[in-house]
Amino acid sequence: MSRVLVLFAHPALEKSRCNRRLIRGLSELEGVTFVDLYEEYPQLDIDVEREKQRMGSHDVIVLQHPFYWYSTPAMLKEYFDLVLEVGWAYGPGGDALHGKVMLNVITSGGTAEVYAHEGRNRFTMRELLRPIDQSAHLCGMTFLAPFVVHGAPRLGFDDVEEHRAAYHGLLEALRDDRVDLQVATSMERINDDLASVLRAPTGSEG
Repeated sequence: MSRVLVLFAHPALEKSRCNRRLIRGLSELEGVTFVDLYEEYPQLDIDVEREKQRMGSHDVIVLQHPFYWYSTPAMLKEYFDLVLEVGWAYGPGGDALHGKVMLNVITSGGTAEVYAHEGRNRFTMRELLRPIDQSAHLCGMTFLAPFVVHGAPRLGFDDVEEHRAAYHGLLEALRDDRVDLQVATSMERINDDLASVLRAPTGSEG
């Protein structure tokens, strides 16, 4: 069984109906460690050694955040800048994260149509995540296609609950090593077709 670390970063959670629902119950999932970075570090005074230990002791690193100006909130950029040090995360002797898996879980105000070459944003969500993709690659990690909730502010209760169930199910599958990583790295969005990514539980019948 793999250990999953969810690094959650939302600077205005009280305004986010969708993210509040998505994270509900995460801390109760067996094998999943949930960390609200803005709650733990309200002054962005990240404890680097503590976070190195956290990342090093987990197999799957999930970055959950709203999509702010085609990137992450400031906390995650600060986290990367401080924690992913040369000699630890990459470079000579920097193999602490080798073999781990990284996944972005994103909420976006824009619809899927605007994140396309023909859309207003000109690039796909996967393309806009290339700096994180390359950071994961540099650290020897496997970068999966993102789990994206588009049009988050306009979703109804049932729609959000459907995304929540799919997200939590994906975390459990990652924990239980039931995700086909080769398929999951090749997709545009992992939640476009979760059925093609998830393997049946060990011992289940046909």
